[in-house]
Amino acid sequence: MSDVTAHIKKVKDASFGLSLLNEEKCNQVLLSLAEELVISSALILQENARDLALMPKEDPRYDRLLLTEERLRGIAEDVIKVAALPSPIGKILEEKTLPNGLLLKKISVPLGVIGVIYEARPNVTVDVFALCFKAGNACILKGGKEAQHSNAVLADTIKKALVKHKINPDILYLMPPERAATQALLEAKGLVDVCIPRGSSALIDFVRDNAKIPVIETGAGIVHTYFDASGDLAKGRNIIDNAKTRRVSVCNALDTLLIHQKRLDDLTKLVAPLVAKNVEIFADAASFEKLKSTYPEKLLHHATPEDFGREFLAYKMSIKTVSSLEEALAHIRQHSSQHSEAIIAEDKAVAEAFLQQVDAAAVYANTSTAFTDGGQFGMGAEIGISTQKLHARGPMGLEALTSYKWLVYGDGQVRG
Repeated sequence: MSDVTAHIKKVKDASFGLSLLNEEKCNQVLLSLAEELVISSALILQENARDLALMPKEDPRYDRLLLTEERLRGIAEDVIKVAALPSPIGKILEEKTLPNGLLLKKISVPLGVIGVIYEARPNVTVDVFALCFKAGNACILKGGKEAQHSNAVLADTIKKALVKHKINPDILYLMPPERAATQALLEAKGLVDVCIPRGSSALIDFVRDNAKIPVIETGAGIVHTYFDASGDLAKGRNIIDNAKTRRVSVCNALDTLLIHQKRLDDLTKLVAPLVAKNVEIFADAASFEKLKSTYPEKLLHHATPEDFGREFLAYKMSIKTVSSLEEALAHIRQHSSQHSEAIIAEDKAVAEAFLQQVDAAAVYANTSTAFTDGGQFGMGAEIGISTQKLHARGPMGLEALTSYKWLVYGDGQVRG
């Protein structure tokens, strides 16, 4: 893939010019992009329809791939929000004068060239560019073949905004959808500063195992909600319904409901809203016994061990009965992907113990895991949700796309 490597080199060369842009110019480009997305909406939806035509509607990825007028407006609004955010570049993070008179300043700087590999989510094309650009980074995008027409028209729309403002369009490179291109990206030592995979566990594992460049892992979410003995039934019904069914194809959607055995008599009411949405339940023995006479037979199944620690990305979830907070914590430790976990409990001591002991990027008490999102966290948009601990964790906004360097000011000092 020598032509791909040549394109990557162009991105690296173009990235140096970003240091000459001021914040005002950057914001002008982003506002122009938001306008272009609206102006080009008919063409974008036409190309998106070409991709959708090749994917069965029952495929869990269909909803992620789907663009509508409303979703395009939302993408444009997110770009405007990013433009309104303060620049994360050039901040003085630390400043001190040493006894020898040297003045040290630690300042925030761009990462450089960021490669993002993602699957059937065309909105990521715009989100990633907007965030990378605002943080002074060039970006290389490797979308899935399922969204190739959508991604191509969105990349063209971005480049229109760049050319309009006389900025080198090579700061954005949409790679060909072939898998060989992924390998070229992962081996681009010295050209790409970090790679961020967004998608399934299989994608993330492949990138981790094959990358010769730094990687920030994002995406895979095996999400639990624990309904404690002290949980409020009304809150629980709404939270479980929202976490499971708001958008089943996203990584913060509920996969496993853990319920305290003392509240099994309330299980039918807790999951009642799921019936109308045809949510299939894979229940352990105790919860199956409680649901078998009230939950639709065609939607209720006996759980197998494989149904726990499984990211469903569909109208499906599992239920596990536990005897205590400790058992719930042990189950989460065994099966969690360290993405998002929640507890429903009125007992403040129990809720606080859960918040302190669960090891995940986002841990919730008495609310839905659907909030794990850069926009919801006030970041304007997100580049992904990191499930690791080094450099960034949780929803990654502008700050996560920066590093820092030390500026050292002297007046002739030499070291003895």
